[in-house]
Parts: sequence; structure tokens; C-alpha cells
Amino acid sequence: MDAPDLALIWSYLAREPLLWLTATLTAFWMADRLSAAAGRAPWANPVLGAVILLSVVLTLTGTPYADYFAGAQFVHFMLGPAVVALAVPLWQARARVRAAALPVAAALVAGSVAGIGTALAVASAFGVPPEVLAALAPKSATAPVAIGIAERLGGAPTLAAVLALTTGMIGAVVATPLLNALRLTDWRARGFATGVAAHGLGTARAFQVNETAGAFAGLGMGLNAILTAILAPWALALFR
Repeated sequence: MDAPDLALIWSYLAREPLLWLTATLTAFWMADRLSAAAGRAPWANPVLGAVILLSVVLTLTGTPYADYFAGAQFVHFMLGPAVVALAVPLWQARARVRAAALPVAAALVAGSVAGIGTALAVASAFGVPPEVLAALAPKSATAPVAIGIAERLGGAPTLAAVLALTTGMIGAVVATPLLNALRLTDWRARGFATGVAAHGLGTARAFQVNETAGAFAGLGMGLNAILTAILAPWALALFR
């Protein structure tokens, strides 16, 4: 089969919605196998691996992101049910959550204020434009919430999604080694801190490490999304 034939076949396949859904699932499967082979090491995050693989494929094929998303949007749709499903382990750990209500509240406020404040302070010091600040403020909230907040604040939703995803991936990679270095052994504290700082991707990593940590990470992710929606407009107005 010569090159023109391959080009025609690719042109046909690229128009099929299932192509990019299949590519997304395949990339994640490959990245997950790599993560398993690496003993679930923090650096071998399957989401990060899948993003890299898909980026290479899209670049090599010259496929615009809009065309890719049109085929893979079912995965985006499933983010909602996946986040809601995190309530199950949280409900199972409700007794531990009630027992730690005061420390959880204090950690939530500290983590949310630090996440928003430090990002805006550093970006403002470098003269970042207001529309970028608006996309940066909700970076520690889960992506769907971050997109909604950024839109209300006048920021670019796409940039907000990229920043939220980047924050989650970095948090998922560095959380375990950092918390180990700090000798933090309470799984509730480890999980909650990871969920507040790194939302869904951090929560997924916390579940890989410990079930209690995963439940508290889900709690931190949900509460921080709510508090970020409240604090981000005030913080942005302050730095503007």
C-alpha cells in the first residue's frame, strides 16, 4: 500500500468520532500498564503518560484539538459521574470525617487561601494579564468547576482547564514523595492535603496509596471546589 492510499485511509478514519475515543482509552491503558510495571511510582502517573502519548499522536497527525475533542468528549462527559462516585468511599468513612471536622475545616481554609493567594501573588509580580489571572485563580479546583469559575471571572475556559490539569498532574506526582519527606503519617491529613491541592488527579493517586487517604482526598477536592468558587472572585479583585 503506497503513501496516497494511507493518506486516504487516515483522512477517512480521522472523521470518525470513535477514532479519538479509542485512541484516548488506548493511550490510558498503555500508560496504566507502564505505571503498574513501575510499581505505581509517583512519576509514572497514568494520566500524565496518556496526555503525553496523545499529544505526540495529535502532533504527528496534525490533528486540531477541536477535532480530537469532538470524538473524545464522551470521556469528558464521564468526569461528572466519576466525581460523584467519590462520595461512596467518603460515606463509608463518615465517622472518621465527623471526628476530624475541626482540623478539616482549618486545613480547608488554609489550603484554599494558600492555593489561590500564592498563585495570584507570583503571577501578579511577573505582570501577568488580568484574563490570565482569572484563569489561574481556580487552578486547584477540579477542572469542571475551574472552567465555570474562570468564565465568570472573565478568564479563558481552555486556559483554566489546562492550568487545572497541570496542577493536578504535578500534585499527583509530587504529593507522595513530599509527604513522605515531611514524615506525615496520618492518612487522613495526607489525603485531605492532596485533594485540596491537586483535586481529581491527586485524589486518584491517593486512592492508589491508601483507601482512607483517598476518601479524605475526595472530601478535600469537593470542599475546596466550593470554597474556591467563593474566594476566587474576592482574591482576584484584590490582586487586580
